[in-house]
Amino acid sequence: MTVDERLDFLEFRQELLFEDSGLSRLLFEYKVTREQYNAIMDIFDAYRNKIEAGENVHHGLFEQRIYQVVPQHDGNYHFAEFLAQENHRRGSWEEVFETLYGDMPKYQGHMKNRD
Repeated sequence: MTVDERLDFLEFRQELLFEDSGLSRLLFEYKVTREQYNAIMDIFDAYRNKIEAGENVHHGLFEQRIYQVVPQHDGNYHFAEFLAQENHRRGSWEEVFETLYGDMPKYQGHMKNRD
């Protein structure tokens, strides 16, 4: 990591601390960089577009895309799932979480609370 990359990483972590949201705490805990976060947002946008276009999407492929961006968490499905859940909680990319994870029994109560 170059000095500039390290400085940006530290600045991004400071911004996450000041934001103090569920999503920012998740990103901080998992040591996600600003560049990785921007790429993650692109994945969410792409999945929103796929869902709106009526394409068949599955959480396994979504998680693989997340691992490509954040390889230090490869195989940690909780990380990708938590990202989708936190975005849903804050009203962002809600359809992504609902489509990919909404039919899972552990989220049935969560989904009903949103209605």
